[in-house]
Amino acid sequence: MLKITDCLFRAQNLLLFPCTERSLPQRIQRNTVIPMTARFLILATTILFLHVIASPANAQLMLSGNENKIDVHTGKPRVAPNPDAEPGSVSLLDFSQFPPKVQHLSNIENTVVGPPSNIAITPNHEIALIASSLKVDPDDKTQYLPDDLIHVLDLTTDPPSVIQQIHYGSQPSGMSITPDGKLAIVANRAAGTISVLRIRGKQVTPLTIVEVDEPESSVSDVAIAPDGKTGLISVQEGNYLAQFKIEGEMVELTGRRFNTYGRPYRCVISTDGRFGLTAGAGSGDGAPNIDAVTVVDLAADYPHTTDIVPIGPIPESIEISPDGTLLAAVIMQSSNYNADDPLFKDNAEVVLLERTKDSFQVVQRLPIKRIPEGVAFTSDGKYLVVQCHYAKELFLFKVSGQRLIDTGERIQVPGYASSLRAAP
Repeated sequence: MLKITDCLFRAQNLLLFPCTERSLPQRIQRNTVIPMTARFLILATTILFLHVIASPANAQLMLSGNENKIDVHTGKPRVAPNPDAEPGSVSLLDFSQFPPKVQHLSNIENTVVGPPSNIAITPNHEIALIASSLKVDPDDKTQYLPDDLIHVLDLTTDPPSVIQQIHYGSQPSGMSITPDGKLAIVANRAAGTISVLRIRGKQVTPLTIVEVDEPESSVSDVAIAPDGKTGLISVQEGNYLAQFKIEGEMVELTGRRFNTYGRPYRCVISTDGRFGLTAGAGSGDGAPNIDAVTVVDLAADYPHTTDIVPIGPIPESIEISPDGTLLAAVIMQSSNYNADDPLFKDNAEVVLLERTKDSFQVVQRLPIKRIPEGVAFTSDGKYLVVQCHYAKELFLFKVSGQRLIDTGERIQVPGYASSLRAAP
């Protein structure tokens, strides 16, 4: 690899050439006399160029939340036998190379209960918000309670570090950040509300709380349209998606509600803003009953639910590809059941759907380990990552056209893999 001094020398007419001998003009030699002013400008330009390519905004970042206090592998969430033995953590994946560079950041509490979207990264990749939705009851270590904590993680330091903690909203869960990076909107699952937070630089300030439904309705996730003007809220026990609008720092419900199949959990909006998408388990007996993705046409003259697409039992999360042509879903099947249950399965699936003219259709299924949680595409769309909660492992798939290829790469994380989000 050539040094920066080589790059400086191989600049001509104040423009940077690729640093190889083949691209070096013959008339530029090491004994060429370059005026001092030109040398200074070349140096400044090169430093700026190197800063840009090393900037966090150009990195392919992804965050995995890992926790050790809640156990979900026996059919229902329960406090783990030794909840204080290991703290929660976040794993930072940098896909500017493959396999990605991985850093594990300890002592950042987060929670598996709730959709695996309790992490969000700002568009400039400077900070991330990470919600701790639940905490162990200090008076009874076998029980858990709603938490109200959101960490602000500075991604520009090495290693990244928590620079702020916000206590706002009961059981903060799924969240999203507006495309301009100025607002974060967080679903408060134990309160039936959403929180609105202002983002200025690396400082995050609570603004307001908006009532959506009763606390028992389980307001779970938030998706924001690519134009930053509207969004969707999944109301899990209410069995609907609620629409809201954004005007400056004002967020309010439009009053419009969209029907869903089952109990909506994770929700997303396609990159062109046309489709609202959600999936969640139904209210029946679970597996082997199948569940479905709900498709809402947000661009119709009167926006409404237009389709349901069966994908299999107990969907946990979905994610849309950066180009909007693919939708990935992970389904539990019955891998979250107790091992002695006759319906128990020791594996789960990632399901890939491709976009059609007016909906999505299933094109591929691949096996993964039990209890999948988060699923996310890298921001360049080249890879898909799936969390396998119980194995404390991440599966890495390559996106090839309209199909996934298992790379065989696995990343071990220091806790139950519980939430996952890629940088926009």
